[in-house]
Amino acid sequence: MIKAIMFDLDDTLLWDERSVNESFAETCQKAAEKYPLDPKQLEEKVRDAARKLYASYETYEFTKMIGINPFEGIWGNFRDDTEDFQKLARIAPQYRKDAWTLGLKALGIEDEKLGAELAELFPKIRRTKHYVFDDTYPVLEKLKKDYKLLLLTNGSPDLQSEKLSGVPQLKTYFDYIVISGSFGRGKPDASLFQYALNLLGVTNKEAIMVGDKLTTDILGANNTGITSVWINRSKKQRSEEIVPDYEIASLTELFSILNEKK
Repeated sequence: MIKAIMFDLDDTLLWDERSVNESFAETCQKAAEKYPLDPKQLEEKVRDAARKLYASYETYEFTKMIGINPFEGIWGNFRDDTEDFQKLARIAPQYRKDAWTLGLKALGIEDEKLGAELAELFPKIRRTKHYVFDDTYPVLEKLKKDYKLLLLTNGSPDLQSEKLSGVPQLKTYFDYIVISGSFGRGKPDASLFQYALNLLGVTNKEAIMVGDKLTTDILGANNTGITSVWINRSKKQRSEEIVPDYEIASLTELFSILNEKK
């Protein structure tokens, strides 16, 4: 019998992808007011530059392990205590500036000053973009009555807490919030899932994990014997390497799964 439900945060409950996409669109539009460029093309070039730069830093292995992506790097402050996060915080301002400057350069525009301006503008815009999916609050409201709920998110404690502060109602539904950067390992590491089970006081057979990423949420749950539920809102194709126990398109489908497992 299921007693507890673990939820991922980004793009499971919180619509992070929309926030990032809209922030890029608005920032790139500002560049298009100065130069005759295609905002979408600039976004592609900046994203590409950001990925390459991010992978070149000494912090890369740490960010991969904790689960911090390049596009969090271009707006996060990383005001966290550990040495690794402090390194990331020192790198971040130059990283942001270089990503935008290189993105412009890829379109034939040599303008470091504009690159620096866009690097400052993107985080400001991103901090105004806070969205949850339509099914998030209604489903959590119902589940809260009968189940223990735990939020299990990869990332920097500072940045993930900032995201949650933008939607303060969300935190109220959870008995526990676990952020990988505070624990020291990220999903899919089995020790993080075991830690979550211990907090909840349940066995792996008494919990389910709901998340949108096969390589973190679903793999981690599968490896620890927790029932895995892949929320696939955008109908992505699934590889055969990581197979969830259940696949849903909306959080409302959780109720039938829970009824089945009673």
